[in-house]
Amino acid sequence: MNKEDCILFSGGIIGTEAEFGMNAERLGIEEVNFTFEGHAITRQRGIRMLNHDELKNGDVSLEYISKLLNRSFSKTPAFRKILQSIWYQINNGQEIYVVGEILPDNTVKGGTGWGAEFAKLCNKPIFVFDQKKDSWFQWQQTEWTQCKKGEEPVIQHLHFVGTGTRFLEENGKKAIKELFDRSFK
Repeated sequence: MNKEDCILFSGGIIGTEAEFGMNAERLGIEEVNFTFEGHAITRQRGIRMLNHDELKNGDVSLEYISKLLNRSFSKTPAFRKILQSIWYQINNGQEIYVVGEILPDNTVKGGTGWGAEFAKLCNKPIFVFDQKKDSWFQWQQTEWTQCKKGEEPVIQHLHFVGTGTRFLEENGKKAIKELFDRSFK
């Protein structure tokens, strides 16, 4: 796979998304960061500002998401826009990479959980680096399977998503860098 043909889809916010963006830039990989007016982002490269009508395309019921993820979410307009912009990331990516935490109910913690669940619903390959467990996991239809040492994921699709927690730890940064280095030697 030629890295010049690849595109990272993300959101450009502090933490995981910024780290994915920095690694894409380091290796000369194109980057698209979906955002909206008034959203504070860190990455200034590849900004794709979504307008009101475009955000509506990614609208989803907060009640549905709350039921799917077994928790309540904020009903603020800003949070709804974040969920709508996540829809664009997942919809454009062929393969999804997340850094965060897998919860006991097989969902991913935080708003990122919607992106992971949407990827599952779309039957897209999805990998999560769980910072607490210090390991990569892959979704296998009904459960997360831990990737063995030496068998960590490699980016295999031209259009991929990098998203996750704002609270990125050192092991998460290392996991992202190693993902890029393994994939684009």
